[in-house]
Amino acid sequence: MVNNEKLSSNPKPNPKPPNLSLFYSISQGKMGETRDNDAYEEELLDYEEEEEKAPDSVTAKVNGEAGKKGYVGIHSSGFRDFLLKPELLRAIVDSGFEHPSEVQHECIPQAILGMDVICQAKSGMGKTAVFVLSSLQQIEPSPGQVIALVLCHTRELAYQICHEYERFSTYLPDIKVAVFYGGVNIKVHKDLLKNECPHIVVGTPGRILALARDKELSLKNVRHFILDECDKMLESLDMRRDVQEIFKMTPHDKQVMMFSATLSKEIRPVCKKFMQDPMEIYVDDEAKLTLHGLVQHYIKLSELEKNRKLNDLLDALDFNQVVIFVKSVNRAAELNKLLVECNFPSICIHSGMSQEERLTRYKNFKEGHKRILVATDLVGRGIDIERVNIVINYDMPDSADTYLHRVGRAGRFGTKGLAITFVSSASDSDVLNQVQERFEVDIKELPEQIDTSTYMPS
Repeated sequence: MVNNEKLSSNPKPNPKPPNLSLFYSISQGKMGETRDNDAYEEELLDYEEEEEKAPDSVTAKVNGEAGKKGYVGIHSSGFRDFLLKPELLRAIVDSGFEHPSEVQHECIPQAILGMDVICQAKSGMGKTAVFVLSSLQQIEPSPGQVIALVLCHTRELAYQICHEYERFSTYLPDIKVAVFYGGVNIKVHKDLLKNECPHIVVGTPGRILALARDKELSLKNVRHFILDECDKMLESLDMRRDVQEIFKMTPHDKQVMMFSATLSKEIRPVCKKFMQDPMEIYVDDEAKLTLHGLVQHYIKLSELEKNRKLNDLLDALDFNQVVIFVKSVNRAAELNKLLVECNFPSICIHSGMSQEERLTRYKNFKEGHKRILVATDLVGRGIDIERVNIVINYDMPDSADTYLHRVGRAGRFGTKGLAITFVSSASDSDVLNQVQERFEVDIKELPEQIDTSTYMPS
């Protein structure tokens, strides 16, 4: 059933017959308990799963003619054309990148010159590499000085960005990177700053601000100030205040770069207040934001039918890895338990777990030890796992933006992928209609048979 070529883990054994009473009791009982958990999630540190506000439609643009050229036209140039340090080029080759993506082609030449940049580009198009490579290109490490600061809204994303810095700085041994977020004893971070001060700091606003206020983290030498998923941080007034306070502790003369897959017209002026005459890059127009190479379908069914349908889909579809999104912590835990009982290689991540547990599970899934991940929207933004080629919205997201971020977990960096959304209520249908109108995409009902070659890499 499962394409096993890319993964070292064993194929899924034939599931024992599903315990249907369990399916139905969960649909009716515990899996309906969402309110308590929503309240619980909102209390968590680091602003992880705040309700997404659906921004108004954005009129996006492409700077220059790049958007009108085909993939080949954009990508005929290589990373060498950017005149990067040989150590960076070597790491790029090691990582298997051959040609820059459209967003990298547009941004990197300007970013390495120290220009301020606002960039919106769809998920999976290599935005992280833009700021990682351009900051590494410019940094000349000085002992005991933090030169680049990257802020993001979740711990998982901070961990992943730190990993990207480590990967691309493999041949720059003098450059030190560290990641700071809540959930870890602050003394550990203070000791690290005292004894092995990093040149690049990645972190969540709450922890970075705490360290800076305590004078443990000096920001007076920061030359590069970067926000990833900037809309998520600046839309939340609490987090925006933290970001502003951190920003004021950095020198006036620095490079500021902001990135996101979704930037509403309301939030763009807020971004620009942090910048001086920024270069604005909106790669592809709004209608094309829904990811090339991604096949999208929906299934109409009742709440009671969801588990049985999911079971059938996981048996019938070929996949490397799949992410299943649900709307609450409770539903994530219950659905994962159910899948494990039916012998599916499933794991779940949600904000009810300790930070250590979440990162261990994230790593476990990223390394391919499990093929199925059940998650809340905590994993919906920025998390990059290249083997994921199917996303299932077990619960409909609350907005068109959240839909875009969720389905962006499949079909990363222009590869193929499949997104299937369960529609079980009138409000679900409303969100699906918003998605279709806003992104000008026609999402059809899932057919009886689906051609594997349309969503599996060949």
